[in-house]
Amino acid sequence: MNATAARDAAYTIRRMRADEVGLALEWAAAEGWNPGLHDAPAFHAADPHGFFIGEMDGEPVGCLSAVAYGESLGFIGLYIVASAFRGVGLGIRLWNTGIEYLGERNIGLDGVVSQQANYRRSGFRLAYRNVRFEGLARDDAATCGGIVEASAVPFEQIADYDRRMFCAPREAFLRAWLDQPEGAALVALENGRVQGYGVLRACRSGYKIGPLFADDSRIADDLYGALVARVPGATVFLDVPEANPEAVALARRHGMSSIFETARMYTKAPPAVPLDCVFGVTSFELG
Repeated sequence: MNATAARDAAYTIRRMRADEVGLALEWAAAEGWNPGLHDAPAFHAADPHGFFIGEMDGEPVGCLSAVAYGESLGFIGLYIVASAFRGVGLGIRLWNTGIEYLGERNIGLDGVVSQQANYRRSGFRLAYRNVRFEGLARDDAATCGGIVEASAVPFEQIADYDRRMFCAPREAFLRAWLDQPEGAALVALENGRVQGYGVLRACRSGYKIGPLFADDSRIADDLYGALVARVPGATVFLDVPEANPEAVALARRHGMSSIFETARMYTKAPPAVPLDCVFGVTSFELG
């Protein structure tokens, strides 16, 4: 058996167990992606069949998430191969496994801009850029009105609103995402109607806000202020679609600076998401 055949025989890909998703997030942290401290349960809940691990002689060397949202949308993330095993074709096998699993769905991803050409060769087309902003939390709670804890709102109302903004079902994920330790989930209500909601979660460094969905910029501003008031003085991050200028303006209004960007790409036409209501994406890993 030649060296290539021996390598191929020793390399296997299988689905991750729920208790292994944390390993993928540790690798993501090592890459500088700053995942949430409690992301693993919610990520796995999004699609228990959509997380894959590559093993060499039984040792984990790579991972990829390929989360299916219903029958129409999928999202690729957490695409990582250990540095010692890069450049020998292991990553593309993980990639192909995820793509095969998602089948004919419209597949999205948030990739580093420098890899756009590679993703384009795999059939992805640029939709818009997402920009990560960083700033310090200021206690603006006094300016916020009509903001309540998500736990005080029937889950079905939040899920219905989320589906309009995300354009795909993700109820199992959302239940776990709204109930994270060390975080906050707040809803903007008017006459009992959901007008927006946002989630603050603790990360390896600071806190991320995502999603931040709102009917207009005033409501988004109120939600942002109420969320950061929970962690005054902490570093906060907000990932905004550049295609929504009001979202960019919100970040800059709160003294945030852009530090990173991704290319949001899809294999088909971008979903019919009301981007003018998206002030913060949920996560670069799951869309």
